[in-house]
Amino acid sequence: MTKTILAAGLCGLWMAGGTAAQAQEAGFTWEGSLEIGVDATVDADDRNAEVTDTYLTLEAAFEAALTERISAFGGLTLESVTDADDDRAFDDLGLYVSELGLRFGFGETVISAGKISPVFAVAWDEAPGFYGTSLAEDYELSEMIGVTVDTPVGGAGGVLSFAVFYADDTFLSNSIGNKRGRNSVAAGGVGNTGKLNNVALQYTQEFGDTTAWIGARHLSAGEGDVSDETGIVAGLTHDLGNGFDMIGEVAHFNGAGGGDENATYATLGAAYGVNDWTFSATATLVDTENDTDSMIALGVDRALSERVEVNFGVARFDVGGEKSTALGLAAVVSF
Repeated sequence: MTKTILAAGLCGLWMAGGTAAQAQEAGFTWEGSLEIGVDATVDADDRNAEVTDTYLTLEAAFEAALTERISAFGGLTLESVTDADDDRAFDDLGLYVSELGLRFGFGETVISAGKISPVFAVAWDEAPGFYGTSLAEDYELSEMIGVTVDTPVGGAGGVLSFAVFYADDTFLSNSIGNKRGRNSVAAGGVGNTGKLNNVALQYTQEFGDTTAWIGARHLSAGEGDVSDETGIVAGLTHDLGNGFDMIGEVAHFNGAGGGDENATYATLGAAYGVNDWTFSATATLVDTENDTDSMIALGVDRALSERVEVNFGVARFDVGGEKSTALGLAAVVSF
């Protein structure tokens, strides 16, 4: 099954390139973004953590229709593939495949196979502001080998997403340029099992100006883990009108990260848009059995044109008993 899924993804890429004429006729879409910015920890209890990272992130994604029901999809990311442990500027850059595979349409139901990003939670992607997603990113699911199914439920804007997967341990897990190293089962970590024994399920429903979701996931223990991880999540976004939007999400994990502790994440964010400006505030609290981490972030975004914006943020972190303040500034170009 594993080899079949990987072969489907590679076959999709080959077919997309080898039948460019047919794909162009049937339909080809792509999008991308370039972000150049500075992320600086300007004050910290641990002086070694006061690091300025001048970075570049380039992302591109495509989808090419091969037949009426089948399309190839893929994504590439160029970014610093290691964490900054000292001041750096545009260093440690590596290019890697973030997604790659085939997508099959059966009416309104869509099945994707290959290197995928299973659906679980929302705050890790949509919490507002430069630093809004910082702690919620802990539970993002990405770069997995597996299958996802997305299907509408009823006729009132509900979508059910289901995925079986494991952490990518193929050659696609490495990077070109600065090599982050190929992943292997021996590296350990929940979900890094080499088997399709990890699952995620999420239901999303729209109610007018409100979108709500509830989900669950189970990640099997990998090498060195003491337990499986089981998580649940619930949240909503709401358009309050007059430029105000909000997001709230709570996620709880038994055996968080394959350890012997449980963890609960609570994120609340709000944004106010007026003309080309967006002002935001986000707070995240992470409660474990032995500690409590927190983040409070403020953001200001300015749209310079339809495709160019500037983002500024300031955040106060209290993680692992260490307090720090961070400032960030970035220009983002969409294409």
